[in-house]
Amino acid sequence: MLVAAKPYTSWPRQAKQETDQFRGTVLACMALSQKLEFRQSQSLVMTPQLMQAIKLLQLSNLDLAAFVEDELERNPLLERSGENDGDAAPAVSGEGDSFADDAAGEGGERAAGDSFEPGQEEWLNTDLGSRAEIEQRLDTGLDNVFPEEPADTAARAAQDAAPTAFTEWGGGSSNDDSYNLEAFVAAETTLGDHLAEQLAMALTQPAQRMIGQYLIDLVDEAGYLPADLGDAAERLGATPEQVAQVLAVLQTFDPSGICARSLSECLAIQLREQDRYDPAMQQLVEHLDLLAKRDVAALRKICGVDDEDLTDMIAEIRRLDPKPGLKFVSGKVQTVVPDVYVRPGPDGGWLVELNSETLPKVLVNQTYYTQLSKTIRQDGDKSYFSDCLQNATWLVRALDQRARTILKVATEIVRQQDGFFAHGVAHLRPLNLKAVADAIQMHESTVSRVTANKYMATNRGNFELKYFFTASIASADGGEAHSAEAVRHHIKQLIDAEKPSSILSDDTIVERLRETGIDIARRTVAKYREAMRIPSSVQRRRDKQSLIGNALSASAPAVD
Repeated sequence: MLVAAKPYTSWPRQAKQETDQFRGTVLACMALSQKLEFRQSQSLVMTPQLMQAIKLLQLSNLDLAAFVEDELERNPLLERSGENDGDAAPAVSGEGDSFADDAAGEGGERAAGDSFEPGQEEWLNTDLGSRAEIEQRLDTGLDNVFPEEPADTAARAAQDAAPTAFTEWGGGSSNDDSYNLEAFVAAETTLGDHLAEQLAMALTQPAQRMIGQYLIDLVDEAGYLPADLGDAAERLGATPEQVAQVLAVLQTFDPSGICARSLSECLAIQLREQDRYDPAMQQLVEHLDLLAKRDVAALRKICGVDDEDLTDMIAEIRRLDPKPGLKFVSGKVQTVVPDVYVRPGPDGGWLVELNSETLPKVLVNQTYYTQLSKTIRQDGDKSYFSDCLQNATWLVRALDQRARTILKVATEIVRQQDGFFAHGVAHLRPLNLKAVADAIQMHESTVSRVTANKYMATNRGNFELKYFFTASIASADGGEAHSAEAVRHHIKQLIDAEKPSSILSDDTIVERLRETGIDIARRTVAKYREAMRIPSSVQRRRDKQSLIGNALSASAPAVD
């Protein structure tokens, strides 16, 4: 039986496809050629200099001064403005000054660095003989020749060389550059040092001292220990009873109330030392939350006392120190130095000027670079000083551009917030970074960096530049929007003016604000009130009623 074979037609199609691909590849290879094309495009390259210039914008005046000091130490071509003005060459002084003056001739002086005349150097090295021989040749005593020097020069020299324990006021040493009054200032005693000194006298066993020192290291600046000391025994390899025993000793140290783990424990320690921790006072200390809420009725019921006794107990609590460790905290306060001054102008406007004291004054020493370029022969040294010159030139330009940018931004802020400078916070307008950036034709990020850590001195006080950028709150009558800072100021004025008999709730404040044209939600009023640390209407009512009750009890006549 014969079967007809099916024709295999797939290979011609595959061969044709491969042939077409090969032909296309050959044509593409033949089309390759070299061409010259000109293209114009824009790109921003963040060079190290540009990145550092951007960083300079957001530095405060203190950080900028520290940065410039580092550059002055690192770059030999940088110098402070006026650093070498009026500096004369230092004169050479020594024990042979009198001989040099004699050799210079009558009425003349030898310049510093001049060489001796021929034969004079040998004369200086010649042995002049004993004191008696010299006096015999001079036919007079040396005391008559040099009357300003004491006769006993050896004793005078020994006295000058000996270190002194103290220096009298008005003496010559006080005018010396090495004389430092800060060396006589006693070092400040920290809280840790104060407790460690008492620990050395209170505990003698090494194990207890180790536990005590570990607990002292945990004390914060307010004088408190962490609430949970469970891992202290595990880390020290001691039992919880040993830690509790040492803790009880630490809580007897000065200042009173130290090493407590909570406010209640701190007050209890102080009351025990005053022998005033009775059961009623104990209940009051354990319920400080009710005392904060001014819930007098609940406290009177818990403590089991009348109103008069409760008032005395609360007065005793107020006389205690809730943060005993703050006595050892340094009271140094960093003064804010303004970067910009704003003063009223003669024409009714405002004058804006930079504070020159905060601007670093540095120059590029071109003369020094010119001298070095003539003497340097090695390529490595030439490239080093070329980089120093480039960095110094860039730094001077960057500082100048920073000052101009700060002045430009501050001037625009003053123009936008003219009502604030003239009438106060209530006239502060809503302002954002984009409005200032568009007005001075800069980017918003640049304005944000310029206003960071910069301060402005005005007729109403010192303000950070970011203070003038506030959110806007819509007007109830469709008029101009209100600044969020101005609304906060208005809320505070309403609360300060409220009477004890009519405390304003948040809803009432919302109604009062809408009457003045400010459309605001109740939750926004609550948020602004909490940000200003103003208590709620319930708490304010209790506080003012308590103040009235204390005033009435204080003014009541005493009954025998």
